[in-house]
Parts: sequence; structure tokens; C-alpha cells
Amino acid sequence: MTNILIIGATGSLGQSLRRELSTTNHKITLFSRSAGRLSDLRVNETAMAGSVTNPIDLESILAEQEIVFATLFGNLTKMAEDLTVAMEETKVKRLIFISSMGIYNEIPSSVDASGNLKNNPMLKDYRNAADVVEQSSLDYTIIRPGWFDNGPDDYKITHKGEAFRGYAVSRGAISKLVHQIIENPQLYSNESIGISRP
Repeated sequence: MTNILIIGATGSLGQSLRRELSTTNHKITLFSRSAGRLSDLRVNETAMAGSVTNPIDLESILAEQEIVFATLFGNLTKMAEDLTVAMEETKVKRLIFISSMGIYNEIPSSVDASGNLKNNPMLKDYRNAADVVEQSSLDYTIIRPGWFDNGPDDYKITHKGEAFRGYAVSRGAISKLVHQIIENPQLYSNESIGISRP
């Protein structure tokens, strides 16, 4: 049994991971500003409301956690800074952090190069947040997913510096990948990986 914290638990990826882990015996804490919207909690789930940018909320929720999964929306750089500092202070080492494809200009024209940072300045915050995570002392995995959909769950992993293979990926595929990392925390340790449907 592993203590797992899902930050962004009410979002589509947080909910998908929650379903993926539903048959495990892991102890899961669901953390979100709108945690009150979470219903039908399982016996191994606890829901807590709070903000990633509130150090008191973060440090209290991080106590005794072993793996943190973060799927965030908003000021990602600030959130990444606050999260990595709080994890370092509470000595929680393993972080799985959702970013975005395109932050390294790794999408080839055959897929759709308009999704690269050089063509899409909105990705700058995603890149900066990923840089914060990489520069921390944490044992991290940065996942750079393609466009989320609810299609087939097959996927292809690409490593930093490799071209993306596809444009979209299902939420289920991302959750299956995260589940694999939870069961084998050394998998993709200190890597930034892309995930897309081939």
C-alpha cells in the first residue's frame, strides 16, 4: 500500500486516475480547491480542500504522503515553485507532474507544429513550471501529454529531445501510465516524457 496524493483531483485527469486506482489498496488523498464536489468516496480515499499556493494547506496535506501526482491549472510556475518547496521541506520525494506537449518544440510539422512553444506563447508557463520541477531536488517524472480525449488507450512514449508521434492521447492512457509509475516508482525517474497516441 502506498500513500498517494492527487492534486487537482476534481479535474478530468484527476478523476481518470481516481478511477484507474479504484481497484488498488493504495491510500489516496484527493486534494482540490473544490474537493466538496467529490462524491462516492471509497474506503481508501480522503478528500481535502485547499490550494497549492497556500503553504499551510500544502504542508499539512503532504504529511505521510509517498507519491504526489499533480495536474494543475492556473499560474503553473508559481504552483510548481510552491509545490516543490513544500515537498522538499516535508521530505516527500516522488512527484509525477503533468505539463504539455510542445514545451521543447518537439512537435514535428507532420503532427502539427503550431502546438510548439515557438508558435504558442501560452506554453511558456508550462515550460517554466517544468524547468522548476527539473531544477528541484525531487525524484520527478514530467509527463507531456498530447491533446486529451476519450479515445483508445494505446500510447507511445517519447523522451526529451525526441519528436512527438501523435497529437492526441486519451485520459485513460495517461492514467494507465501514471499507475505504472506508482507501482514502479523508479520508472521514468528524473525524466521528461511525452505521451501520445501513435
